[in-house]
Amino acid sequence: MGAPSGAPVLVARVLVDSPLPQLDQLFDYRVPPALVAEVIAGMRVRVPLRSGGRIATGWIVELADTSEFAGRLSDLEGIVSSAPLLAPDVWLLARKLADRAAGNASDILRVAIPSRYVRVEKAWLEARQAGGGAAADASSVDEIAEPIVPAAGSFAESIEPGRRLALTPRPRLVELASGTWVGGWAVDLAEAAAATLATGRTSLLCVPDYRDQEQLEAALSEAVPAGAIARLDARQPGGRRFADFLRCLDGEPLVVIGNRSVLYAPAERLGLIAVWDDGDALLAEPHAPGVHARDIALVRQEQSGAALVFAAHSPSVEVERLVRVGWLDVVALQRTERPRIVVTAGQPGDVSHARIPSSTWTDAREALAHGPVLIQVAHPGFAPLLACATCGENARCTRCAGPLGLGSRGGVPRCRLCGALAADWSCGECHGTAIRPASVGAGRTAEDLGRAFPGTRVIISDGERPVLRVGPEPALVVATRGAEPIAEGGYRAVLLLDGERMLLRESLRVAEDCLRWWSNAATLAAPGAPVHLVGVSGRIATALATWRQAEWARDELDARRALRFPPAVRIATIRGRWTSLPEALEAVAELGDGVDVLGPVPEDDGIERAIVRFDYARGAEVATTLRAAMIRVATRRRRPVAGQPPRPAPTLRVRFDDQEIL
Repeated sequence: MGAPSGAPVLVARVLVDSPLPQLDQLFDYRVPPALVAEVIAGMRVRVPLRSGGRIATGWIVELADTSEFAGRLSDLEGIVSSAPLLAPDVWLLARKLADRAAGNASDILRVAIPSRYVRVEKAWLEARQAGGGAAADASSVDEIAEPIVPAAGSFAESIEPGRRLALTPRPRLVELASGTWVGGWAVDLAEAAAATLATGRTSLLCVPDYRDQEQLEAALSEAVPAGAIARLDARQPGGRRFADFLRCLDGEPLVVIGNRSVLYAPAERLGLIAVWDDGDALLAEPHAPGVHARDIALVRQEQSGAALVFAAHSPSVEVERLVRVGWLDVVALQRTERPRIVVTAGQPGDVSHARIPSSTWTDAREALAHGPVLIQVAHPGFAPLLACATCGENARCTRCAGPLGLGSRGGVPRCRLCGALAADWSCGECHGTAIRPASVGAGRTAEDLGRAFPGTRVIISDGERPVLRVGPEPALVVATRGAEPIAEGGYRAVLLLDGERMLLRESLRVAEDCLRWWSNAATLAAPGAPVHLVGVSGRIATALATWRQAEWARDELDARRALRFPPAVRIATIRGRWTSLPEALEAVAELGDGVDVLGPVPEDDGIERAIVRFDYARGAEVATTLRAAMIRVATRRRRPVAGQPPRPAPTLRVRFDDQEIL
């Protein structure tokens, strides 16, 4: 019901939590008199929708005394959460990111704000009313036993409000006072966070996965008080994650660490935003609208005025573009000893068909007498790819045509796409039934090395069997890329195998990814220990051997600029049925110079796909145009046809800066 004539009205402007593009706007609702004293901006509430009398949830973005809507306002249905979980800065960030990606702000808030736990929220509200803030950990926040002493030339000295930096950290392992070994990058970020905390400001430290987070936590534990560290990551229990999120709302300076979503933490006084290894695919958000962590950091830094740091052993081409245009400053650290890279391709005695050359065998055998040896391989499992033993054709699933693989010796072949077993497989070309390995995985590699080095311990580390750390004792550690454990004191030798196979992946980013994988693994070696890059030559091998990854990224950027490939330009991928896609493409074509369309090409189930390429300066126009097309398609009425089943509603899906499409 509306308010009586002449009575004061409190209006709540609400963002409805819905994936429908036509609902991505603020709707005005009247606050009933019974709720006037309770509602505040940032609350989660229930609101009615006109269609079908449904009730939806939403966020109160702001409160006002008047509404521009001339009709009768609907009343708020009720309050879901009494805590103001949506901070004003986070709302502005979500709105800008959604507009940039032609997406819904509610989709971003669904990622930014963790699931609510009533018991945790109630305790936080009670503590806040009592003036004590959220319940802190029992550990002391006043002192730390042995704080990290900043190294000479530490880049922490460069952390200033508003400054944007690109850092190539020291490629080495560091032993902390506790005896724990971590990457030098973790110590660098911990020192920067400690310096920021000392000024009374909060730091947001974003890392790709739990392995990196474990190192960063270890370094922070000796740099800042334990009670000043908050975590926001998916591996936490839900209640603990929600409690740490609420701590960020208290306004106290913190060091907040986590994965992609940590960049949305509601910090009031933000002093530092740091992203480690931004080229890692784990920092690309899979959920709509798919905003990369790098873009979140850039937009939030611009809004908050905090310092910004992108750190990586091998900088991404995107970061190199930002350096090229002057948006990021390169931090020049004191020159340190770089890993000793041995490129085996073209060396005397190198046999092209040998997976491990004789010189590499010799170094590995000698290194095993002193400590662990790391062997990086491309794939997990026993034989990731199988082939017909008769004609050599790749063995494919009879159900979906996906590649067959073998998890262990004596196991049953299984499709790597649909998971179907292939016990009665026969070749589609020659009808043969015998099968042989076409590639070697971590399991087969470990088995072969165990026979070659009898009596030596063999450790496998991959996604199914994660190992975070190994001791200094002699051992052969076979790890898939990105799953390499840290060895105390560093590995006495590192073998980078399957490089040629890694480079065969069809992707624009394959060389960039390989250089990053190899660089990260090389930094795990002990000082002076050999790092063998097997079977790879050319520019990429030279870049690794000379530790000039930034120069390689500059050359790669120039090549992509000549071809108009990202990140020299931006792209938007559009998917829809043939009835809806042409309309969107026609609207994009009208934008003129600086915008071009590739496709459309057919995909599955009657869906077509097109790619729009555009200059960065045209991004807002393209996003607005595609957003309008999505709303037109979503709101178009479908008339039923007599005698025919209901047709599916038209859809149009847009994803900006899709890293996997090229």
